[in-house]
Amino acid sequence: MAFVIFLIPCFMVGSDVALSCQNADDFVGASSPGDIVIGGLFSVHSEMLHPEEDPIKPVIQNCAGFEIQVFLQTLAMIHAIETINNSTLLSGVTLGYEIYDTCAEVTKAMASALRFLSKFNSSEDAVEFKCNYSDYIPRVKAVIGASYSEVSMAVSRLLALQLIPQEVILTSNATTGTVVSPASSAEILSDKIRFPSFFRTIPSDFHQTRAMTRLICESGWNWIGVIATDDDNGRFALESFGVQAMANNVCIAFKEMLPAYLSDSTFHTKVDQAIENIVKEKRVNVIVVFMRQFHVLKLFKKAIERNVNKIWIASDNWSAAVKISTMPNIRQLGTVVGFGFKNGDISSFQEFLRNLHKKPTENNKFLREYIMLLSVCAHLEYHDFQRCIANQSQDNLLENDGSKPHIWRDDFLNANVEPGFIHSTMLAVYAIAHAIKGLCKDRDCKDPSAFTPWELLEELKRVVVIDGDKEVKFDSHGDMSTSYDVLLWKEIDGHMEITTMAEYDAEKGGFIFEDEEKKKDFLALKKVQSTCSQPCSPGQVKKVTESPHTCCYECIYCPENHYSNQTDMDYCYRCNNKTYWAPINSSTCYRKTIYFLAWTDWFAIFLLLLSAFGVVLVLSICVIFTKNLDTPVVKASGGLTVCYIILFSHFLIFLSTVFFIDIPTEFKCKTRQTLFGISFTLCISCILIKSLKILLAFSFDPKLQNFLKCMYKPIPTVVTCTGIQVIICTFWLIFRTPFVNQNFSIPRAIILECNEGSIVAFGIMLGYIAALAFICFIFAFKGRKLPENYNEAKFITFGMLIYFIAWIVFIPVYATTFGKYLPAVEIIVVLISNYGILCCTFLPKCYIIIYKQETNTKSAFLKMVYTYSSKSAGSVAVSQASLDSKSSSFRAVVTDSCKTENDSVNGNCHFQVPGQSLIKGKVLPQNAARTMVRKRVSSI
Repeated sequence: MAFVIFLIPCFMVGSDVALSCQNADDFVGASSPGDIVIGGLFSVHSEMLHPEEDPIKPVIQNCAGFEIQVFLQTLAMIHAIETINNSTLLSGVTLGYEIYDTCAEVTKAMASALRFLSKFNSSEDAVEFKCNYSDYIPRVKAVIGASYSEVSMAVSRLLALQLIPQEVILTSNATTGTVVSPASSAEILSDKIRFPSFFRTIPSDFHQTRAMTRLICESGWNWIGVIATDDDNGRFALESFGVQAMANNVCIAFKEMLPAYLSDSTFHTKVDQAIENIVKEKRVNVIVVFMRQFHVLKLFKKAIERNVNKIWIASDNWSAAVKISTMPNIRQLGTVVGFGFKNGDISSFQEFLRNLHKKPTENNKFLREYIMLLSVCAHLEYHDFQRCIANQSQDNLLENDGSKPHIWRDDFLNANVEPGFIHSTMLAVYAIAHAIKGLCKDRDCKDPSAFTPWELLEELKRVVVIDGDKEVKFDSHGDMSTSYDVLLWKEIDGHMEITTMAEYDAEKGGFIFEDEEKKKDFLALKKVQSTCSQPCSPGQVKKVTESPHTCCYECIYCPENHYSNQTDMDYCYRCNNKTYWAPINSSTCYRKTIYFLAWTDWFAIFLLLLSAFGVVLVLSICVIFTKNLDTPVVKASGGLTVCYIILFSHFLIFLSTVFFIDIPTEFKCKTRQTLFGISFTLCISCILIKSLKILLAFSFDPKLQNFLKCMYKPIPTVVTCTGIQVIICTFWLIFRTPFVNQNFSIPRAIILECNEGSIVAFGIMLGYIAALAFICFIFAFKGRKLPENYNEAKFITFGMLIYFIAWIVFIPVYATTFGKYLPAVEIIVVLISNYGILCCTFLPKCYIIIYKQETNTKSAFLKMVYTYSSKSAGSVAVSQASLDSKSSSFRAVVTDSCKTENDSVNGNCHFQVPGQSLIKGKVLPQNAARTMVRKRVSSI
């Protein structure tokens, strides 16, 4: 198989450049031999110096900005490997390491990765180009690092090619190792298609940004600023945070992107611009920062100068950075809340640091450089000492001959330990060691060719590591299921301490507090307001303004019958209009008050008293008539049977009013109109019979008498008239029966009422009663001039008039009235019409029975009837004579038969009027008049 050899040049530089690599081994920062070698990539320096000569040559430059925290990570890796080698975990197999400094530069990290890819035991550090790397043994089996996601992405893409050897059509394949990163958190690295060999012992930025958003939401903030570095890590973090923020209604007021490199000529301008935006946007009191530590140092220095006081939410890059927390006047910046990787037990590492001065330095350039820095900066206090270390470059250290004495400061190293990063680094080493243990069960792993990196990759996917009291493993995305510590920078005894406030459970998405004191610290964050608009209280709703941000809005009241029961609601809930209501600006719905004409209502009590009085009146009349059964007045009223029927009808009418009061039920709705209609019809039918009888008794017109005799059928008439009403009510109840109805026409009330079912049927029932009353009125009106003391027809006329007036007024009033007093309107009309007919029918008779007893005798009654009959007969004769005298052409001729004795005795005579038919009249002699009086009395 053809192959091409790529040689890695040693990048020779002139003797004027110090600490440059003369050969490939000079490029290694720290190393130790072993059966299985693990590579390490750490940005021990924060930047790489740029050449000043022109043209620029392909020479790897020296670096500046010694990073104590990253240096501690390299020591953590070395400590973990030494601990494993001194344990029985790998049973005789030793681990070696090669650690390189990336200087936070992708270029230098790629140069280190090329050496990792070189063939094992190759004297020339050659990288073979092959189509199939299944059996290829590179220099290292796995790589730990790098510290920044941007570097990890580039390195992982280069190393990931080992996982596609079967694709023989691809000719650009290269070898790879497995990358296990303890610090790269970019969410994109979870993509196993682009980064198939990438694992990490920390959560991805997805969980971090979700945790940040959760913190922001629970603190009541929605108007924030974001500052990030303009590199892959910053852009991906900003993108992930933006998605999470949008999903949780958090608005980003401004975004500031700072250059990724401090050497960028626009860096300071961009920092000033970011500070200006922070100062100008006074409503933004929370700033989320996704930046490297040296970026944060520059930003905070400028913020302290401008007296900026905000809440700063720190990403895992700098949340536990001691060199930032110990900056002068750091407390003036406000509150720093950050998310750091979950701490573990690092006591053994702290012990390792205390004995670090005893370690050899010949194979650890980083340790040698740190010792040199101790010499240069030994005279300075803590923070100045730290700044001195960070500001020294490798070129400057050459000027120090190393003869200066130094004081070992292990307290300084312990003070700068970031437990999360240290624990993650050690966890990464242990994960690789456990994977190697799984592969070496049936292999001789002292032989470097015992397994390939891609086999180690498959084993890593299944490995389980015991971390403290729980098991951790990599998920399908290559992420280890660890949680975050929520860190709070808190001033204690005049010093800024980084304390753990809570734990964020990445799986459940919630915060866990150890005690109430820490929970109080968390809740205290809510005191700071960071919103574009004031929160809308319950009863209000957000109305988006012209601003493009949804977090900027006005608060308007919920309209009537709508409510909002939470703050900052986007819309108002609608109440169930049938049973609930709400005023304007309401936070809840209120149950509508149910109204009906209750027993306790004063107006209902008044109407019931009137009905009760009517019942008492009916019973009193019944008693009076019963006691005076044989008197002419009672007999003239139709007798006790008719009176009882009429009085019973009045009693039922008064009783029907009870069904109009209290909670309507189906029984009440069906009973009240039916009972009233049939009872009133029975009453009017009986009065109609009485009117016919009176008119028949005192009528002198023979034709009218014949007609009235045909009509006067008391029992059939009453049964027929009442039966028709019964049929009407029966059909009504069968086809369109009344029912209980809830009237919602009043906004805040429910009126319980009886729906009549059919207005037509209700109208027919009332119309039928009105028709009978009108017939009764006509007959009674004709008999209005009967004997004055016994003129019942006149009072019946008055009673019918009262009925008509009451019900004519009732129709428009009933049609325009609504509410709980609607039944009272009908009760009033029923009582008026019932009282009118009852009083007009019976009270005059009761008055005569009680106060005019002298007229309630048979003789007085006969005398009155006789007088009325005599006047009536005389008036008939006079009217006929006057007709004859008015015109000669109309003289009446008395026939001969009228002169005969027989005719005179019988009292029959014939009056012939010209042009008219023969009129048959009566001559009323005195004895005949007496006979007629007796007949009238008997008929009445």
